[in-house]
Amino acid sequence: MLYLREIMMIRRLCAALLMTVTTVVPAVSQVKTSREQILFYTAGWHGERFPDGRPKLPDSLLTRALDVSLEDIWDFLRERKYDCQYEGNWQSLHPDKPFAGRALTAQYMPQRPDMAKAIDAEGKQEGRKSGNNSWPINDLVEGDVYVADGYGKVIDGTLIGSNLGSGIAAHTHGGFVFDAGIRDAEENREIANLNGLYRAYDPSFIVDETLTAINAPIRIGRATVLPGDLVLAKRDGVIFIPAILAEEAIATAEFTKLQDTFNFELNHSGKNGAEFEGGWNAAKYDAFVKWIDAHPDKLKMPRSEFDTMVKDHRKD
Repeated sequence: MLYLREIMMIRRLCAALLMTVTTVVPAVSQVKTSREQILFYTAGWHGERFPDGRPKLPDSLLTRALDVSLEDIWDFLRERKYDCQYEGNWQSLHPDKPFAGRALTAQYMPQRPDMAKAIDAEGKQEGRKSGNNSWPINDLVEGDVYVADGYGKVIDGTLIGSNLGSGIAAHTHGGFVFDAGIRDAEENREIANLNGLYRAYDPSFIVDETLTAINAPIRIGRATVLPGDLVLAKRDGVIFIPAILAEEAIATAEFTKLQDTFNFELNHSGKNGAEFEGGWNAAKYDAFVKWIDAHPDKLKMPRSEFDTMVKDHRKD
């Protein structure tokens, strides 16, 4: 009888210890993508990273991106079989002001009670505040662009109003790209350091919708976006440049723009004959280099990089 009582006591002690371990050990976050997962999806990137694992493209590249065209980037990516990186048909807070930054992604889905309960519980455990459409904003840093898949929902799908818009501006000094709606468009336009692309304005607030992932791969229209992509947003659309290709893509687009500018001058002066967009032979490249010598201010890339690109193009 004594032996049986001891066995029962040991069992109760083991159960209590198991409950203690389960309570103390923190659960792995399900909404926020882990650093290991981001490293998996961006394994080709060998440069600097943020603590969360996202590729950290240089600030100088974000600035240079503003001066190139969507078409030249699109051509570069298409040649490398990146066919799903552009999306158009947007409204914009400031159509005449392009913006660029590193993608912090978020995914939203229609809400269902059991899933929402689990997500809310995780948010409380992590000490997150307010509605979960504010959670990604707290993770933004300067130079980011908040990119959200809101599955095109506009009515009752407005991911931000002006309060959250001011939060984005304070964290990023940049903007957002939402496959969803926004409210308070008039007030958002008045916020300094804020721009954004969105599907439409609606005065409604977010209903029956929940955040499901931060920094996961997402779909924006026909484009696939990874955390850390270089986002280039302009009046006519947005293109998502993989971090592993961003520097080469921008440099190539800059070179194409220089060629076009030189070519436009030749066309305007009538010195290009019928070769309005071609005719790039040795003599034309020589004249191109001399033109750059006379206009060094047009170079955004290092001169050594330009000379290398001219040499490579001569071989084509």
